[in-house]
Amino acid sequence: MTRNTRTSAIEPQPLRFSAQEQAVVYEARQILLRHLNQNPVLSSWQAVLDYCALTIRGDVECFHVLYLDRRNRLISDECLAIGTVDHVPVYPREVLRRCLALNASALIIVHNHPAGDPEPSAADLAMTKEIRNACASLGVILHDHIITGAGRETSLRARGDL
Repeated sequence: MTRNTRTSAIEPQPLRFSAQEQAVVYEARQILLRHLNQNPVLSSWQAVLDYCALTIRGDVECFHVLYLDRRNRLISDECLAIGTVDHVPVYPREVLRRCLALNASALIIVHNHPAGDPEPSAADLAMTKEIRNACASLGVILHDHIITGAGRETSLRARGDL
């Protein structure tokens, strides 16, 4: 008689940083911010992905918007919402309200998936469509929606979903 046993993958443990490591991560973020403030954001797509991977992460979903000027320079990176382990509320109206207040011409929306898989959910795709339509009605360019996960990022524009 054989016994069916179910083997489960080892659950990844949240990465805990020492105080010294947290200081290094903070300094890396500051270097990237200086770089992005001095250089056009979209001249190096890898720099944008690296920045997002470093700054938009955590144990709960966080929704950020990178507001850009006409030359695609970063005006502001703002966390507009913090959610739970698998959901973050997003309101297109709030995204565009802040966009208009900053006189931004374009934006990149970014959020993380704490579980690690950066593939978009149906809710992610629907929310992106709502924001894209709101941007279009106001003449604002939505460059991309990036989802960060454990060690990789997904671009909805690259997937053809934007």
